[in-house]
Amino acid sequence: MATVEQVGRRSGETDRYGKTVVYEGEILRHGAYTRVVHWAVAITFLLALLSGFALFTPWLYAWLAPAFGSGARARLLHPWFGIAFVIAMLFQLAGWLDDMRWGDPDRRWLKRIKQYVTNEERAEADDVGKFNGGQKIWFWSMVVCGAIFLVTGIFLWFPEALGRTLAWICYFFHDLAGLIMLGGFFVHIYESTGGIPGTFRSMMRGTVSEAWAWTHHPRWYREQTGRDARQAREAAERTRRM
Repeated sequence: MATVEQVGRRSGETDRYGKTVVYEGEILRHGAYTRVVHWAVAITFLLALLSGFALFTPWLYAWLAPAFGSGARARLLHPWFGIAFVIAMLFQLAGWLDDMRWGDPDRRWLKRIKQYVTNEERAEADDVGKFNGGQKIWFWSMVVCGAIFLVTGIFLWFPEALGRTLAWICYFFHDLAGLIMLGGFFVHIYESTGGIPGTFRSMMRGTVSEAWAWTHHPRWYREQTGRDARQAREAAERTRRM
């Protein structure tokens, strides 16, 4: 039986942004507003990335620039895509600031990162909340890189205001931030699809299965349901064996 949950105010989202259908055995993870902002960040980042790479080297220019009409058009659009990305990131920062605060559970998660990467343990530790340490590192990397894009991009938008040395410094940090974001983006895509199946659905439909929640974010599962994640896993395993 399906129920309809309105977007909760606890995470800063209001009812007017939409409703999310939550079926039995599911938990609301991302409301409509959060999903729209997330996809705005993703789309504007891709547009800025591709238009930037069209200007990066002649080899990339030859097959990426025509996608934007021409090299001149790519150069014209790139800073506007960058501005749109930074604005979208500001909305995401405002919505996720509390959830992304760093704490002791995240430091403990970093100490277990080898086990996480190699999938030595099926379930995460009981203190992992809505986002784990790796997700928080990726988020704050985006925030820092976004700030670098903005500052260096404004200077590069008006190169006549720069001397040669300052221009090269801006180019270096602008490109470095882009490469960091590109690497993190590939990891993010893998983790949200093949790495942790069910994650991508949370940004499409807004919900995750209870099994997904108690496996990957036990403390968040307990906060949402009032039930212990370990006990829920053990009960599900007993039912499966019957």
